[in-house]
Amino acid sequence: MEEAGIGKKGACHLFRHTMATLMLEGGADVRFIQQMLGHARLDTTALYASVSIHKLKQVHAATHPGARLGKSPVLPPDHGDGEP
Repeated sequence: MEEAGIGKKGACHLFRHTMATLMLEGGADVRFIQQMLGHARLDTTALYASVSIHKLKQVHAATHPGARLGKSPVLPPDHGDGEP
């Protein structure tokens, strides 16, 4: 991590977690990520690769039935920190 100039403490686990999260946010199926990470159980992958609140809001707005009817979904306020 030091040699790469990342500026954070961590290990290869940080890269695995980041890769999995970015792939999920990019639309990859969690089952493909499960195989890439070598997890036997899908729930392990689901816990390992968390999805950001911002992405969840985007998916909700794009897929919720109310959004297709022209209704704006009710979302909690975003304080700019990724948390409602």
